[in-house]
Amino acid sequence: MGIGAESTATAEKSSPPSDRPRSQRHPRIPPAAPPGSATSTLAVVVVVVVALYFGQDVLIPLALSILISFALAPLAIRLRRWGLGRLPSVLLVVTLVLVVVAAFAGVITSQIASLTGNLYTYESTFRDKIRDLSQATASAGGLTRIRTVWNDLEHELQRAQATPAGQNKPPADKEVRKSQESQPIPVEVHEPPRTPAQVLSDFAGGLLRPLATAGIIAILVIFFLLEREDLRDRFIRLFGSSDVHRTTEAMTDAARRVSRYLLMQLLINIFYGVALGAGLWLIGVPHPVLWGLLAAVLRFIPYVGPAISAGLPVLLAIAVDPGWTMPLLAIGLYVVLEIFISNVLEPWLYGSSTGLSPVAILVAAVFWTTLWGSVGLLLATPLTVCLVVLGRHVTHLRFLEVLLGSEPVLPPELKFYQRLLADDPDEAMELIDDYVDTASLSELFENVMVPALAFADQDRLRGALGRERWTALAADVLEMVGDVRAAATTSGSAAAVREGAWYDRGLVLCAGARNGLDDAAATMLAYLLTDRGLDVRTLSHDAFARQRPAIDDRSGVTAVCLFSLHPDALGQARRLIGRVRERCSPGTEIVLVLWNGTRPADGWASVCRSTGADLVGTSLVGASSEIEEMLRRLGSPAAPMEIGAPAA
Repeated sequence: MGIGAESTATAEKSSPPSDRPRSQRHPRIPPAAPPGSATSTLAVVVVVVVALYFGQDVLIPLALSILISFALAPLAIRLRRWGLGRLPSVLLVVTLVLVVVAAFAGVITSQIASLTGNLYTYESTFRDKIRDLSQATASAGGLTRIRTVWNDLEHELQRAQATPAGQNKPPADKEVRKSQESQPIPVEVHEPPRTPAQVLSDFAGGLLRPLATAGIIAILVIFFLLEREDLRDRFIRLFGSSDVHRTTEAMTDAARRVSRYLLMQLLINIFYGVALGAGLWLIGVPHPVLWGLLAAVLRFIPYVGPAISAGLPVLLAIAVDPGWTMPLLAIGLYVVLEIFISNVLEPWLYGSSTGLSPVAILVAAVFWTTLWGSVGLLLATPLTVCLVVLGRHVTHLRFLEVLLGSEPVLPPELKFYQRLLADDPDEAMELIDDYVDTASLSELFENVMVPALAFADQDRLRGALGRERWTALAADVLEMVGDVRAAATTSGSAAAVREGAWYDRGLVLCAGARNGLDDAAATMLAYLLTDRGLDVRTLSHDAFARQRPAIDDRSGVTAVCLFSLHPDALGQARRLIGRVRERCSPGTEIVLVLWNGTRPADGWASVCRSTGADLVGTSLVGASSEIEEMLRRLGSPAAPMEIGAPAA
């Protein structure tokens, strides 16, 4: 073996050391469920939900205050950095907010007063529209006939129930009179008319509660802004003194996400209100300023807010326009704006700021609305963002991030393997196409397809996959590899493997070390070697293991590369390498690729000595680079060998 000692030293130098234990040689997915029992976790969740429901009178003002303080904190901090003190900065921000709220309330009040003064002018048009709709329904005839038949059937059923069985004629007048006299006289209870004092008291009582809540929220917001640093320190001391770094990172992440979400939502709602008001003004709907302001505010309520804001302007357009042009244009304006904002503006501005999946946002809206009503719907997204942040930084709550987060919960190689197991090659190919859009072919082989084969090999070893199943899976992967390679060759990004192209020197033979799964991985290695300008041919594992002739002619082979997905299968590799040695010339180099293998304590030289290999690699890219370097060092072509000849 010409370069056996040198290539062994090269393997020692080039193969990356690894301190991973044997149990982590193949990809592993950390568990997302909490380490405790399912019963204890369920009990904690039930207790928390019950506490949220029965403590809403206290928790809702507190949550609103924290949410508003998150939104106002960046502005207060900026004012403090500009030289204002803590108290003046907070008071200035709160005063500015109150002025904006008061101005908004004044504009809304004046617009509503103007609208109510003009309602009588729209009454006749609205009545004409209702009359036209009634006539159109009556002219259809079908609905009227169905309603008439249904009423007749209902009347006949009532008569049948009132007539005793076997009696064909109604009771006599005397009996009817007797039965009517025996019925009790209905008694109705009417409350006395309410006095003005009682009406005023009820009105004041209904108004006092929201005013008191608003006052409590304002006081809490001022307190949270003033004592922001002190509250943060107390929170760290109470919950995260053992890991200050993780707690600080969680708090910063939550504050950043919620603040950015609120800021982006404010900008989007302002744009929505301005665009809607301008559009309604161009269409001719009265009071466009009122509808734009209401739309901007109501859009803070997910899902139902835009629908509520669209109802009144559309009804007003119906009442104003004698025809149907204005209402249809108003509806079209709302639809176009919602489509544009939902599909263009929100993904662009939000990005990954919230970290919530669309399904999580919908489920959170249902959950918090059920607990806290309309206020819960308003707070659903910010509160769920905080839960996702907790799941990201707290180990016991990791399942929250898995359930609610927007980040992929499965790595690409596991998703690809799962699609293969589900016998869904179309979606598996879509995953590959998406991955190739942002990565190279070598990265696809190294990071997705070979790890998926390793998963299949693990399931094969533990008996979860039968021979027929893993053989079909390996064939599917080979077909996908060929398709990807063909697409890359067509696009000019790679050169095709020259099947059957034999030369006097530099030929590399690639084969699997144990089975068809290894053969599929060896084919990927052959493609990478071809991209490096080498002459490569792939053979199946059976061509070596069963000593059957693979080709009939004699050719010069410089190196034989055997690929094993299982890094501990050294016994099989040793036997196969022995068979290859018996049939090749002394100058032929044998490379053993133990994918994702762990470097032993005494180095890779011990693996080379125990298996008879000249070079050991642990990855596709690393092995292809080493083989290229090895062939570059060879000074003369190898003697020809006969592939598949019986051992002597």
